[in-house]
Amino acid sequence: MGLDDRKLAVLRAIVEDYVATQEPVGSRALVERHQLGVSPATVRNDMAVLEEEGYIRQPHTSAGRVPTDLGYRLFVDRLSRVKPLSPAERRAIERFLAGAVDLDDVVYRTVRLLAQLTRQVAVVQYPSLARSTVRHLELVPLSTTRLMLVMIADTGRVEQRLVELPAPTPADDVTDLRRLVNDKLVGTRLSDTPPLVQALVEESAPHLRPAMTTLSTVLLETLVERHEERIALAGTANLTRNGLLDFEGTLRPILEALEEEVVLLKLIGEVEPSTLRVRIGDENEIDNLRAASVVSTGYGPGATIVGGLGVLGPTRMDYPGTIATVRAVARYVGELLAQN
Repeated sequence: MGLDDRKLAVLRAIVEDYVATQEPVGSRALVERHQLGVSPATVRNDMAVLEEEGYIRQPHTSAGRVPTDLGYRLFVDRLSRVKPLSPAERRAIERFLAGAVDLDDVVYRTVRLLAQLTRQVAVVQYPSLARSTVRHLELVPLSTTRLMLVMIADTGRVEQRLVELPAPTPADDVTDLRRLVNDKLVGTRLSDTPPLVQALVEESAPHLRPAMTTLSTVLLETLVERHEERIALAGTANLTRNGLLDFEGTLRPILEALEEEVVLLKLIGEVEPSTLRVRIGDENEIDNLRAASVVSTGYGPGATIVGGLGVLGPTRMDYPGTIATVRAVARYVGELLAQN
């Protein structure tokens, strides 16, 4: 059965009031707070239909109603009003993130900012090397037979490896090796580098091939091997902001889920370009998060997605505000990575 505009307006009012007050919502309060243009009796009838359709429910101890996961889903998909950030909020985000001195600081500031602005748990994935491109490769001579290979990705990630050369190598040869690897690999996505690295030996001058063979092996290890993905977390204390009423009396399942990096990566790491995901209650695949909602999106320079970020909180969440904040922070982080 479809819902008419009036019933949808009643559902919107119930969600907005319950999110704001944490109190079950009655028909008289709805009529007093919202310009619904109908009597409390009519609103009661509309609420009965909404309850029958599964969009609201009655807690055991109250005469009022609260939204269900299905009600929140309809609200997010059709009823929530866009809540853009104010110019002052946007400037504050930009200034706070612009003060970062390196990639670790960018991630640290981002996760703190998300937690503070949304008053939820914030999760940020460090830029994934698998999704990055090579910005620069440096070869630092430590001795005539030993080099330090430094790989800098476009996301700011830095990887270092020691290279033990098969024979003493003059400084001029190291310069040639550096030029060859940069000419071949800079601007290439890390996952696309293996055939290019393998071609380096054949394309090198004969006297460079022994050193390039060793260097290529280390390059493949650096560029292709599976790197441990890292996650930053902030704002766990926000879960207790309203006592335990939002989580059916216990935080234990959610706290256990937050301790597992694999779970966190699944929450925010599986993102598609230009999409924002809202998972509400039972929509979460992870059993321990069935009492929570997750708002997540990808971030990166330009159209490239290099990581995910998002927030986790109760299903009784300010969805319009949270969605706007997650989108804005992701955009500013992407712009920051593009500039640097």
